[in-house]
Formats: sequence, structure tokens, C-alpha cells
Amino acid sequence: MSGETFVHPLALVEKGAELGAGVRVGPFCHVGPEAVLGDGVELVGHVSVFGATTLGAGTKVWPQTVLGGPPQTTRHKGNRTTLVIGANCLIRESVTMNLGSDGSRGETSVGANGQFFAYAHIAHDCIVGEGAIFANGVTLGGHVEIGRNVYIGGLTAVHQFVRIGDRAFVGGCSAVVGDVVPFGIAAGNRAKLRGPNAVGLKRSGMPRSELLALRSAYKMIFDPVRPIPENIELTRSAFPEVPSVATVLDFLTSRGKRHLTTPPRGGSDAGDDDGEAI
Repeated sequence: MSGETFVHPLALVEKGAELGAGVRVGPFCHVGPEAVLGDGVELVGHVSVFGATTLGAGTKVWPQTVLGGPPQTTRHKGNRTTLVIGANCLIRESVTMNLGSDGSRGETSVGANGQFFAYAHIAHDCIVGEGAIFANGVTLGGHVEIGRNVYIGGLTAVHQFVRIGDRAFVGGCSAVVGDVVPFGIAAGNRAKLRGPNAVGLKRSGMPRSELLALRSAYKMIFDPVRPIPENIELTRSAFPEVPSVATVLDFLTSRGKRHLTTPPRGGSDAGDDDGEAI
């Protein structure tokens, strides 16, 4: 790509906006005065970038997307907050990502190398790790935290304040109301755990021995005979040197009492149980 910046005659780039080398702004785009577009960013057309929004180098944004809209919360008082999007992201049609809110962390952040497909929504104060893939219509409530290399299937909604751990996989048309452990598969309305994300972990290069240990640890953590906090300590003693198991246990114990997505009781989705608090 040429290092020359191009702004289409039918686009509006307000005074104060910062455009890096090789930026391309297509027709009918609106770039606000506090926006920062890194080198090689491309706004295909009909894209709106509002507020104090930063797009990392190489990010490509497709039509009807709105980045940096105000947070959708009545607690926000209108103070300056930010949206920071990492490098080399692909943002497809009609995606929305909101600024942070001044009643919370004040920033919405999206990691590098993410792919966000049509109509996905990232609400105020969310933290999305690098390498995320959101299929069409994925919706995050406010304050959600998504780990690295997480895949979320189409039309899935994630409740506010929920965490989804590294390399988790969430099936389409799910409603996620509790934390999903790293490396887990969750699906359903309300979402339940289906076990470790074995296929994804194999593709990532996890050794077979570690994957087998993770499967055993998963069964131990969610053994219904004992409370989960007790199971966590037993699992820590049983697998003291397995990195993936340590990641799961640290996730479960790092934030105090949390609502957790758990396996279905009795091996089915019957009933209205939404999960377990630990």
C-alpha cells in the first residue's frame, strides 16, 4: 500500500483528527476531531468515528460501522472517555463499539488482530483481548472482559460484567450470564459448559499430555460431589505444574465471588439453573 494518505472528496475529516501514513478514508465517512487513525487504516465508506477513538495500524473498517459512540448508560455524565482498538483488526459492516464511561474505567479497549463481523456490538468499558473473533450479531454488555483468542458464535449475547477466559469457545445463539473458564466451550440459553475446547487447543499446538491433564482437571473442578472452592484446592494439589490448569484456577480465584457458567446438571439443559456463584 502506498504511504500517501487519501481522503475521498465526499468524506468529512474534522480539524484535529490525526491520520497516519497510508490511511484511506472512503466516501461518506465522518472522522471526528479527536480520532486517531494509525498507519494504513482503511475506512471503506459510510464509516463514523466519533469521540476520542484510536484505531491501530492496518485496521480495516467496512460500511455503516460506528466507532466511539457515547456509552449507553445513564451514569455517564459526558466527560471525556476513550475507545482504543488495536492493530490489524477487521471490522465488518454495521459494527458498533462504544466509548468507556466516566463512572467506570473510562476506556473501552479492543486488542490487536481481532475480527468482528456484521452487527457485532462492544459496549462501554469492555476489555477484549487480542485475536478475538466475533461472528455476526455478537453483543457484549458493559464491563465485559474477553480473553485472548476467544471465539464467540453468531447472535450470542454476553451479560454485563461477565468474563470469558483465554481461548474459550462460545457457541452461537447463546446467552452467557456467568464467567466462562479459559479453554472452555460454552453454549445454550442459558449457556452451560460443554468441556475443554479440545479442537481449538490441538490447533494451537497444546501438547497431548497437557490437554489430557486439562480434561482431568476440568472434571475435578466441576465434580458435583463437593463445592467448587474445595475442588479448586484439590485440583491445584493434583496438577501443580500444568500451565493451562494454573491459568484456569487463577481465573477462578482472581476476582472474589463470581457467577460462573457450569456444566449442565444431569447431563442436559433442563431447568432454569443459570450457573453457580463461587
